[in-house]
Amino acid sequence: MYALIVPASTPFVLLATVMGLSWWEDHVLPAPPAAPIEAPAEAPLVPAAPAQLAELPRVDSALTREVVGR
Repeated sequence: MYALIVPASTPFVLLATVMGLSWWEDHVLPAPPAAPIEAPAEAPLVPAAPAQLAELPRVDSALTREVVGR
């Protein structure tokens, strides 16, 4: 009978563990600072040009070596 209790209770034990860790994270760990101490000096990276998509082969073209090699 005890051999059936352990596998059946495993999901509940895991759920209780995750919920306990979540509570511990919210109530025990110190909160992160509200604002960063030092703001980054550089602007975020912006791509110079949008990426060009490769041309897809036509539906009615036969699969040749040059079409497959693209």
